[in-house]
Amino acid sequence: MQVKTQIDELQNYLTDASNLPGGHAEKLFIPETSAEIAEILKEANAQKIPVTVSGARTGTVGGAIPFGGFVISLEKFNKIKEINKVTLRAIVQSGVALIDFQKAVEAENLFYPPDPTEWSCQLGGTVATTASGARTFKYGATRKFVDRLEIDMATGEILNLKRGAQFSENGLIEVKTGQGNLIKAKLPTYRQPDVRKNTSGYFSGEKVDAIDLFIGSEGTLGIITEIELRVLPKPASFFSGIIFFENEADLLNFVWEARDISFNTRNNQIQNPKSKIQNQIDASLIEYFDERSLKFISEKFPEVPGAARGAIFFEQETTAATEDELLEQWNELLEKHHADLERSWFTTTDEDRERLRAFRHALPVSVNERIVKYKQKKVGTDMAVPDDKFLSFLKFYQEKLSESGLEYVIFGHIGDNHLHANMIPKSPAEAEKARYLYGRFIAQSIMLGGTISAEHGIGKHKSKYLYVQYGERFLNEMAELKKAFDPHGILGRGNMFDAKFLS
Repeated sequence: MQVKTQIDELQNYLTDASNLPGGHAEKLFIPETSAEIAEILKEANAQKIPVTVSGARTGTVGGAIPFGGFVISLEKFNKIKEINKVTLRAIVQSGVALIDFQKAVEAENLFYPPDPTEWSCQLGGTVATTASGARTFKYGATRKFVDRLEIDMATGEILNLKRGAQFSENGLIEVKTGQGNLIKAKLPTYRQPDVRKNTSGYFSGEKVDAIDLFIGSEGTLGIITEIELRVLPKPASFFSGIIFFENEADLLNFVWEARDISFNTRNNQIQNPKSKIQNQIDASLIEYFDERSLKFISEKFPEVPGAARGAIFFEQETTAATEDELLEQWNELLEKHHADLERSWFTTTDEDRERLRAFRHALPVSVNERIVKYKQKKVGTDMAVPDDKFLSFLKFYQEKLSESGLEYVIFGHIGDNHLHANMIPKSPAEAEKARYLYGRFIAQSIMLGGTISAEHGIGKHKSKYLYVQYGERFLNEMAELKKAFDPHGILGRGNMFDAKFLS
């Protein structure tokens, strides 16, 4: 195990993609075994030293930035232990990069749907934030694919949790460590927002699986060292398209109908699992680009039609037997909603599909390049709202951003009522205006029954906004839950809620 204390050796571990300033630490540990982590935690727990878990540091909310104490890097936990084509399960260490896992799974002709934009992240980080992305529209977030976790607790004990083995009763949950100690905890009593994606606070509900407490807990309850994941057979092929519209109302009507048909298809399959019907529209993703996004990205993709007022990227799994009929159904739906079919892009090949995905991923990259040019920080939203509130929330975005005079783009996961409004300030004064608007958007999403964070988590950057969403009572309940697993509050201190709640 490597132990580092020199400032120049620690420097790379004091920042993440949030660019939150002020990170500092006393020691960096780079362990190679769970037993080594346990020893570090025993020492830290005995001396009440804060411990921050460091993965690939791709998070945007400052969760991996330490403010004192120890840093434990999981970079050596990078082994893919097993990929089983029969059981459709994979066992990995938490430091495995998502892109490496995706390549290994694909080599076995298998499929792992969770699809965050940032593929250099580590799998442990995706579990700690229950990461999601474009394909969450069909498959759900990372949570749905986690079957087992091995966790190092703050006390140095080991916890093994398997899905379906332990559930809460009457708001209480009990788990037993590998050393035989029983941990009892009371769950927070808040209700989860009625949204399709949510990463705001600990998982709650009437009957909670113990494993779900740790998924999305952002390193505050334990350190995940090993993960067992579900994988799926790889689809035979995909039909993908980037569709341009000259009228936003047509675009939105297309989205609602494509989404409704997809939901109906899935419901029919659930109700009739033995049905062989596979030739119905069932999008795996539906992504949105507003007019400003298209103009922004046209610098890299000059073939974007100048008259387009918005675009949709969609994807549908197909087989040789269903491809022709599905293409015809999509074409009919697009014609019905007046899509610009002549200038839109379609493909059924892997090579061209990657080009469409490159178009989707080029936008946030371009935004980041522009913000560096202005020497400012991007201010981007991550809110989601209930189905019936989405149109009013989108209109609120558009009106307030247009009035602001700021440069901005709106894009993202429209299938899940979850768009990113990225504000691109050019000066300190504009940065202040962007932060003010961000607060307005937070308040509006909460008022509409939504969530302040749909996929990026809370970390340190959004903890004050989680207070706005849940209030002091529920943050105190979260703190009590944390203390049941981490008595001295050493893990991920400052993540999700202020450390004062642990006093």
